[in-house]
Amino acid sequence: MCGIAGVICRPGETVSPLALERAANAMANRGPDDLGYLGWWPDNGGRTRSTRNAGELQGAQAALVHRRLSVLDLSSSAWQPMTSLEGNHHLVFNGEVYNYCELRDELEKLGVEFRSSGDTAVLLEAMRVWNAECLSRLIGMFAFAFVDSRRRAITLARDGFGIKPLFYSEEGNRFIFASSISSLLALAPFEAAADRDRVFDYLRYGLTDHTDRTLFKNVLRLPAGHFLEVDIDNPTSGQPQCFWNLEPTEKADISFEEAARTLRDLFLDSVTLHLRSDVPVGAALSGGIDSSSIVMAMREVSGSSLDLHTVSFHADDPTLCESAWIDVVNQSSGATEHRVDVQVPELINDLDGLITAQEEPFGSTSIYAQYCVFRAASEAGLTVMLDGQGADELLAGYRPFIASRCISLLHKGEWNQALSLARAATTLPGHSMGQLLRVMGSHIVPRSFQATARRLLGRPTAPKWINRNWFVGCDLQSSPYPRAQGEDALRQLLVHTIAKTSLPMLLRFEDRNSMAFSIESRVPFLTPQLAEFVLNLPEQYLLTNDGTSKAVFRAAMTDLVPSEVLDRRDKIGFATPEFSWLQESKSWVDAVLTSDAAQSVLPLRLEHARAEWQGVLQGRRQFDWHIWRWICLIRWAECFDVSFER
Repeated sequence: MCGIAGVICRPGETVSPLALERAANAMANRGPDDLGYLGWWPDNGGRTRSTRNAGELQGAQAALVHRRLSVLDLSSSAWQPMTSLEGNHHLVFNGEVYNYCELRDELEKLGVEFRSSGDTAVLLEAMRVWNAECLSRLIGMFAFAFVDSRRRAITLARDGFGIKPLFYSEEGNRFIFASSISSLLALAPFEAAADRDRVFDYLRYGLTDHTDRTLFKNVLRLPAGHFLEVDIDNPTSGQPQCFWNLEPTEKADISFEEAARTLRDLFLDSVTLHLRSDVPVGAALSGGIDSSSIVMAMREVSGSSLDLHTVSFHADDPTLCESAWIDVVNQSSGATEHRVDVQVPELINDLDGLITAQEEPFGSTSIYAQYCVFRAASEAGLTVMLDGQGADELLAGYRPFIASRCISLLHKGEWNQALSLARAATTLPGHSMGQLLRVMGSHIVPRSFQATARRLLGRPTAPKWINRNWFVGCDLQSSPYPRAQGEDALRQLLVHTIAKTSLPMLLRFEDRNSMAFSIESRVPFLTPQLAEFVLNLPEQYLLTNDGTSKAVFRAAMTDLVPSEVLDRRDKIGFATPEFSWLQESKSWVDAVLTSDAAQSVLPLRLEHARAEWQGVLQGRRQFDWHIWRWICLIRWAECFDVSFER
């Protein structure tokens, strides 16, 4: 796990060693163990130099930066930027390729020699031998830059789920890229400014990370499952090219029992791969089915030899506390538990650090609970953590998926089953028929009527606290959320949440929170093989007509995960008592909404925001998460000195 950055100047222009140092310093937490640079000069067909001193790259036309967090091959042989034995190919790599041992065996049969035992050397040689064709063969999380001096080209690539970040920009006379926006801004010829469309999506819907545009104007993210080739002599990128996406093509003709057995094997194989490490490995444990399955699988595949540690958040609110299930799993697995308790003053003190780590605003305080979990993991001496991210999106774990499953049944003419599911949904904790019908309506009602419907329900497209004048030219009518229809409405929504909405946000939160404390977080549910298998299963294997979510996975984990956990029907996760936290810190919220920084956030009509906040405190208005979004946007603007000028 590492941080990477780079800059390619047009012929006649040169890189700034000082800017390279600033970029490296901005992602120091991503790689505290080592630092390296590579410079490229155009003379003699392309001359390169590797160094730990950016000052030695004076006059280079292109340069790469690497910060190292040592996880595999802790020796100096794995230092980056890594150069091939024949000297013409170079790599800076962020992430892990878990099947590197198998790929290494293939390459050695082709006569390839290695001087490092880690995955970086394997990726370097795989790109050298197979070029971009190797990308679909990788199992892992990755974002990297591969330099081919003979072709005078740099290839950027990002894993199929977008687990690892990679940003880029083509403004000015250069092409720049980095693992973090802070590092990219250190190399950029422009100041930080807000992107209007993305700010609206965030404020109105709490949605980020759903397009290739960030909340920073001129800063793009390389889409998941894509690669991008950049000509060093003419540093413009063209269009990213897709090497993998999640498109279920065939519905598996398989019994439920066989599907459960196969899924169990795939999951255990994935956990085995994700345990490959030369440093201590632990797990984030919430007490839910997903994280509990990972912990129990870690013990299953490793036996007693694994010194298993878990880190868990414990909420004071009894409706959000999962301590009982956490205790069951820790006792069953024989794990050593590390417990995290969070108080409001800590959130206020840590908020700017959290926002700086996240780099873009986020939708709720639950992100802070996760931040504290990774801090505790670091304090416990853990370098690698396994986490259950992605399981809810793959296995229909969220309540709104019930509505899309009902739509699938209705389109098949299975009215009785749809009604049975709808009735069952009302018995689930935290769910009602009204909620179900509203979600179904968002899929069924045509887009052209949705704005009118929202107004009739008292939910305008642009509330009073949004400054419509600042958003002139933006599309304020269309919802960024999908409309799932037809006989596979559930499958459509699952794919969309994985590729566009829920999962990209969660992966960003996970990556930035873990990297803030130099922790490598791994997500065993997110491998192409496992995802493709699950999303080709019949929908009823995921969400049954009695409202049971993750049905096939629950069956797959029978006799491995304690029944108390597998039988759970509620859904909590890393939830925090957000309203009570904000209510307890009323004076601080008032100060944020009346600060000089708030005055510069032109998308907000502060007088209406403050009036709504007072209405919530006085019980005249219902609490809504957009209150947190105002606070987060204001603090983000100040932390990154973001301009909102049109």
